[in-house]
This record gives sequence, C-alpha cells and structure tokens, in this order.
Amino acid sequence: MRIAVCVKSVVTKEPKNVKGSRVPRNPEDCVLNPFDRPALSLALSLAGEEGEVIALSMGPPAAREALYEALAAGAHRGVLLSDPALAGADTLATSRALAAALQKLGLLNLVMFGARSSDSDTGHVGPQTAELLDLPLASWSLEAAPEEGGAFLAVVREADGFREALSLPLPAVLTVHHQARPPEDTGLAGIQEAFTQKTVETWTLADLPLDPALVGEPGSPTTVLSMTRAEKSRKCEFLEGDPQAQAVELTQRLKDKGLL
Repeated sequence: MRIAVCVKSVVTKEPKNVKGSRVPRNPEDCVLNPFDRPALSLALSLAGEEGEVIALSMGPPAAREALYEALAAGAHRGVLLSDPALAGADTLATSRALAAALQKLGLLNLVMFGARSSDSDTGHVGPQTAELLDLPLASWSLEAAPEEGGAFLAVVREADGFREALSLPLPAVLTVHHQARPPEDTGLAGIQEAFTQKTVETWTLADLPLDPALVGEPGSPTTVLSMTRAEKSRKCEFLEGDPQAQAVELTQRLKDKGLL
C-alpha cells in the first residue's frame, strides 16, 4: 500500500503575548504531534515491507524537525509545505493546501491523520481534507486491515462509546484514535539515520495548483484574534477521617453551598 500520513509540528512551550493566529516556532520548541504517532504506526503496519509511507506536513521551516521524527519512526519519505503565503491558515485553508499536495503525490491507497492535535485540538483537518478529495472517511479509527482482494479496507472505529465495523472502498481517509496502535521506540540508531542520511523535501505554493486567495490568511474564513492562558479558579481539597466521617463532611459542605 502507498500511504500518506499528514502530521503536524506542535509547540511544546506556552506562547507568550501572541496576537492573531501566528505562533512563533523554533526548532527546539517543536515536536511531532503526539496524536499523529499512532496514525504513523498504523500506517507502517498496513504498508508492510513492500509499501511506502509518506509523511506530509505544512508549516514554517521549523516544522521540518517533526518530519525527521516521522522518518526516524520509519516513514520512507518526508514532504514539507512551507511558504509565507501559507502562514496564518485556519483549518479550512490548511486542508486545501494538504489536499492539493496529496493530489501532487499521485496515486495513494490511503491518507491518514491523527484524530486531533495537542495544540489547537479542533479535529477538523482530516475530515475537511477527505471532503475536498471526495474520499470516504472513517474517523477515530482503532483498527484497519485490507479486505480480501485489496479493494476495500475493514475498519473498526469508536464513536460515542460504541464500536463500529466499517468497510471502506479504497482510496480512503482515516483519522486514527490515539489508542489505535502504540508507536514503537525509535531508538538512537533510527534517529541518527533520519537526521544524517535522510532528507525532507520542501514544496512551496508555486508547486501546487492553488490560488493564493484560497490559502493562508486570505483563504481563512475564521481568524484567531488572540490566545491567552485560561486561568483555573478551582482548587482540590481532601477530606480527612474514615469514609463515614468524609461522607458526613461532604454532605454538609454541599448543603452549605445550597447544592442539596
């Protein structure tokens, strides 16, 4: 199978004094989105020894480090979409760029995403990209395996506390549940090989058949005005004594607050 896994570089430090949607990114502050690792692991399992897994990402040059992490984990190829014209994109503009890049990659059996990202946490990009590519989608996928003949993919997904068994015609798109397949330990040898012997391709907007008005800030129907840390006002208190005394104390506190 030939599989593309769309991954994201996420920041590990809290951004300060950020106005708008552009978060400063430095290589030392960015990592591969942890929710993309199970997707990459499942893709490598499906591809097997004969297949190909391509890691694709969009972002500034600092995002290249996340693709090297994907190469270290076993991806065969890394492609970064990086262009100032793509900056400030919301999820729809991001999906447009990724969809165009996926088409440029040629025939793919499967496109995979993590179910969400650890920073913006919208879960929009996978489903939106599937819609733009006009491909069937299974979200929150836990298991996947080719059916006999190879034209369909058997998928088990989790939705609202239920597990659903689906059959998807290929090519298709999956967003992968974070518990689908734990990523394997890369090891120092894999990391060294990725950073010293492998390369990440860089594509710009000129490499894609896209109108600049459809990507970046101009192509984003939503705009982030600012980002601030949410302050938590709750505090945790422990009740002392045996279970009966704790129950009495808890009941009294709830009565005092007018909750009973």
